[in-house]
Amino acid sequence: MIKFLRYTEYLYLAVAVISVYKIATLWSVNPKETYIFIFFAVVSIGMFLFRRKYRQRFEQRKKNKQQ
Repeated sequence: MIKFLRYTEYLYLAVAVISVYKIATLWSVNPKETYIFIFFAVVSIGMFLFRRKYRQRFEQRKKNKQQ
């Protein structure tokens, strides 16, 4: 299960990278379309950090139970 949590972290990070790329390419063409990608990038980075902290807590609890 810990591997699954680790993969979901990086999935959020990939969405953030793709969103930043779309922001960079669309900004000069139509800035209004980029607002949704800005939202996705911010939420994805936040979810990445949240999931990472959650996984670390989960690993720590598992480690403490084994001791």
